[in-house]
Amino acid sequence: MADPIRILWADDEIELLKPQLFFLEKKGYDVITVSNGHDALETMNTDKNIDVVFLDETMPGLSGLETLARIKTLQPNIPVVMITKNEAENLMEEAIGSQIDDYLIKPVNPNQILLTLKKLIDNKRLISEKTATDYQQEFRSILMDINSNPGEKEWVEIYKKIIAWEIRIDDNNLLEMKEILDMQKKEANKEFSKFIMNNYVNWVKQNKGPLRSPDIMKHFVFPSLSEDKPVVFLLLDNLRFDQWKVIEPIITEIYRVESEDYFFSILPTSTQYSRNSIFAGLMPREIEKKYPDWWLNDNEEGGKNLKEDELLVEQVKRWVRKDLKVDYTKVTNTTNSKNLTDNVLNYTQNHLTAIVYNFIDALSHSRTEMEVIKELASDEKAYRSLTKSWFLNSQLWVALQKLAEKEIILFITTDHGTIRVNNPVRVVGDKETTTNLRYKVGKNLSYDRKEVLEIKDPHEVGLPKPNVSSTFIFCRENNFFLYPNNYNYFHNFYKDTFQHGGISMEEIICPFVKLYPKNRKA
Repeated sequence: MADPIRILWADDEIELLKPQLFFLEKKGYDVITVSNGHDALETMNTDKNIDVVFLDETMPGLSGLETLARIKTLQPNIPVVMITKNEAENLMEEAIGSQIDDYLIKPVNPNQILLTLKKLIDNKRLISEKTATDYQQEFRSILMDINSNPGEKEWVEIYKKIIAWEIRIDDNNLLEMKEILDMQKKEANKEFSKFIMNNYVNWVKQNKGPLRSPDIMKHFVFPSLSEDKPVVFLLLDNLRFDQWKVIEPIITEIYRVESEDYFFSILPTSTQYSRNSIFAGLMPREIEKKYPDWWLNDNEEGGKNLKEDELLVEQVKRWVRKDLKVDYTKVTNTTNSKNLTDNVLNYTQNHLTAIVYNFIDALSHSRTEMEVIKELASDEKAYRSLTKSWFLNSQLWVALQKLAEKEIILFITTDHGTIRVNNPVRVVGDKETTTNLRYKVGKNLSYDRKEVLEIKDPHEVGLPKPNVSSTFIFCRENNFFLYPNNYNYFHNFYKDTFQHGGISMEEIICPFVKLYPKNRKA
């Protein structure tokens, strides 16, 4: 049984409040009474289990406002309710500025007290209890959805439901529910991996299935060029659907969401493949054939995403027209981000501007390599929180606020997501084998076929062949590839890090959002 809520009530006329005190005790509250500010502070110092303070404004000695200031020094986050005999505007302004959470006017009605307590204390408990109850009821529904042979649209809905519950449960710190949801998410990824393994090859070979990386520009972006407004295409590298959901409330302060769609990242779900494919409007194998000087395989030296601007221009020429003014910028450091903010209004002179912002991807890699970032982004909840904090204080948000003053169309998307890996899978390869933990490509790979998606002929899924006998293999669920050498060391080093390249809902199901500034006509 939960401990009763403990109230500290400081009032020099406490004897006159016996009916109210009796009412609260009957309702199950534990009330500690004192008659002045000094005793209130002493109680706060000795009793660390006070949940809320009721404070008379006109006590002799230390006034209510003086006591309030000292209480907030001792415990900044404790709720304080000011009790006053009048509603003088300057008094209320001073009290509110001093961080009171509510105020009541004497004579105090017991039901008003109860309402205030429900609002300040019980509200959090009631929301938490309702969240837990609602998820318990929803658990079976989601489980049935997972096991009902869902198609691509149903899988997106399942994933979005899980994300919504993940955020709601984390917000209410429901640890037991979180464990149950984590297990359900793991089961969902197991079945989703089977779905992708059973369908992906046919999707690519027959050009069917969900919209994938090469499709999104011509399906979502190019039609909007006819609206005769500047189009800004913002690609946040490595942005998962749940990360979009935590920055969405910030963005929608000044932008209106016209549509929230999705696409499936191609395999491998890594930047070299997925992002080149987006800007080219082609599968990697087609890029290699059409623009051989612009494609490098995993085993070749050099940057793998250095021709995105050229690929975009070529795709615009292919699908729209040649005379459009197209610009491309990539932000990879603080200098780039400051330049973006300074020059962002110039982009409204273009028909189409593509912005690639690399912070979230850099955060993911830094978390693997730096202990301090591992601590800051220890799990999905912390990873989302860090993403939100970065965005709110970023030059990107400043730039988007500037753009919101203009009549533009804004698209926000990503190239792929990322998953926190946990379970190592052994693989053996030669020195030409790629180092990515979620996929491998090589000519002499040794692995357990039951643990991977194996592509013996890369061309049939739109991928190049670095060698005649090259094979691609992909990790599923939360697995990651490890070589036998120094196995335990690398297991500990990479376990619980965020990786991409393989098969999971988090990596493959990507958000695609169309927005208009709120203060401009759509």
